[in-house]
Amino acid sequence: MKCLVFLTFAFFIISLPINAQSNAIEIYNTGRNLEGLGRIQEAETYYNQAVQICNEEIARNNATRNTYTALTWTLLRQRKYSEVIIWGERGLRLFADEFRILETMGEAYFHIDDYSNSLMFMQRYINSLPEGERVSIAYFFVGEIYRLQNKNRLADIAYSTAVRLQPDIALWWYRLGSVREYSGDSSTAADAYERALRLDPNYQAANDGLGRVRRQP
Repeated sequence: MKCLVFLTFAFFIISLPINAQSNAIEIYNTGRNLEGLGRIQEAETYYNQAVQICNEEIARNNATRNTYTALTWTLLRQRKYSEVIIWGERGLRLFADEFRILETMGEAYFHIDDYSNSLMFMQRYINSLPEGERVSIAYFFVGEIYRLQNKNRLADIAYSTAVRLQPDIALWWYRLGSVREYSGDSSTAADAYERALRLDPNYQAANDGLGRVRRQP
């Protein structure tokens, strides 16, 4: 009988809805980890639960800065960029110093090709939190914007800062190499391409770039 009671209780705990066991940020993080493992459908279940929790908190008028942060993070992972912007604006009206939302807004605007607003939010984040957890990512996006605008010198500065803060991402070194190559700086472009290849020896675009700049007189 005791075993039956224990098993029933254990089943009840396992069967609890996700939002009864964790907060929205924890659920978002679980989804993000699953997405990183390629378990997309499972990740989406957690993302939907996180959004549900946030919407319920907002409806009950007890939303916190974490509510709007988790909501915008989750919607960004779901590629619902317009919704990120809508909820991000609402969150910032209530919590103007919530820097996590600033950076997320910058990413959302980038993905809808609104580079002016993306740059504004990324610069606000960098200026407000120069040692923030995602400041290297913010600099990378600033570099992306300037590269797409053919402002290669400014892109070089932004990418250089990004790789100084977080030197283990091959894509970032490749982007740095590409803007240096376009600017005619073959030697420093080669250095960046080589760093990308040390991180990812199978990075074909970096290998091709290195071959091009090495052939320069």
